[in-house]
Amino acid sequence: MIADFLSMQATENHPATSPRAATPWNQPPRWREELLSGWGNYAREACRVYRPEKLPDATRIVADPSEASLITRGLGRSYGDASVNGAGGVINLLKLNRLLAFDEATGVLECEGGVPLADIIDFALPRGFFPAVTPGTRFVTVGGAIAADVHGKNHHQDGSFASCLIDFRLLTASGEVLTCARERNARAFWATVGGMGLTGVILDARFRLRPVASAYVTVDYQRTANLDESLSAFAEGDHRYTYSVAWIDCLARGAALGRSVLMRGRHTACDELPAELAQAPLTLGASRSLRVPCHLPGGLLNAWSVKAFNALYYHRHRDRRAIVAYGSFFHPLDSILDWNRIYGRRGFAQYQAAFPPSTSRNALVSLLETISAARQASFLAVLKSFGPGNRGLLSFPIEGHTLALDLPNTGSELIALLQRLDAIVLSHGGRVYLAKDPRLGRAAFDTMYAQADEFRRVKAILDPRGRFNSSLARRLGLVADAQRARQAA
Repeated sequence: MIADFLSMQATENHPATSPRAATPWNQPPRWREELLSGWGNYAREACRVYRPEKLPDATRIVADPSEASLITRGLGRSYGDASVNGAGGVINLLKLNRLLAFDEATGVLECEGGVPLADIIDFALPRGFFPAVTPGTRFVTVGGAIAADVHGKNHHQDGSFASCLIDFRLLTASGEVLTCARERNARAFWATVGGMGLTGVILDARFRLRPVASAYVTVDYQRTANLDESLSAFAEGDHRYTYSVAWIDCLARGAALGRSVLMRGRHTACDELPAELAQAPLTLGASRSLRVPCHLPGGLLNAWSVKAFNALYYHRHRDRRAIVAYGSFFHPLDSILDWNRIYGRRGFAQYQAAFPPSTSRNALVSLLETISAARQASFLAVLKSFGPGNRGLLSFPIEGHTLALDLPNTGSELIALLQRLDAIVLSHGGRVYLAKDPRLGRAAFDTMYAQADEFRRVKAILDPRGRFNSSLARRLGLVADAQRARQAA
């Protein structure tokens, strides 16, 4: 299998001297030292940040022997240290943000890896298209969406971002450019999808958009009394909805443990819109955004304030149907810029775990009871159903259910809680999302991700010197064993 992969490379690679690349010249790439963290502001590390403006610039940075290790970064919305490379290089791709081609007959879009989903929505929605898969924020780049294999509220129906991905071009550590698809350089494709940027630089990609008739979503709101009622509602009704998600009260206890507000919907047809909206169904009025101006006091979010918020949120959501603008359904927090500052300077950790159907109910009960007993304050807690996973070696979703919640950084107290949650996840055959986690250890990771060693083998072929590296990769041992992985391959 390895020989076949290498043979495929020899016949299908595009050299870095192709028209879309450039030969390095004598002047070394410029960088600036910056303190970087993930969106959770959990910890900051000094990195050398490069900002290429064209694809040949990215090639020069990768070819520069003076930089021992590199990782790519977009808008920095991974919560932990996936796009942080302490004392190493970081390639910020935000200037590689060109839309390259769009076929309105098929909905296939081609763009560079640094294009944010927000730009794609601004371009595609007036033309009657929307991302087939979008996470909870539109401020994520296409390269980041591939590297984290992001999922949305429709995973139970449509899978993760890989399901709409046709192919992409990957700049490898050797300077070669691989075209990766399911039938072409397939092992590199499935190592890169969910591979947290460790296989190379995603230069550009082609993927399918979803045709829509309007910029609105028809949403059914349903309040449930406890976790069992929520899971039953998912099981009985999710097949009728394109999108399904639940806000869950993680501080509720006793008979109310896991009480939720389910929000399930579909794109609204033109003939369902009120007359004032039907005149321009694909156009929204100007939106207003608030901004958190500074880091708020660390104690503002505590068990009492979050308990009060949760009670208010639960009781104000009655069972009803409503037509809402897409942003309020898909990306509600995007209307509050820099909302991560709410957690103060110490930041927070977002903990997201997934469990198979056979254990998910008991696992979720254990997680919720542990969090509630610890009185940890999370007003952002989300429960969803997952459909089947894919072939991505490090892709997160598995069929079952997933719970995500934000936990303020309280130092050793938080670490102790996260370790208890990890034990629950491991005992129920679950896994933690690498795009969210800032501190999982290698032993737990290897147990959660059965194909971790296969990822190491593929990475060792694509990147034999471990050039693409990150704080996450070192923490999980995804690069340190490159020599041993090469020998095993």
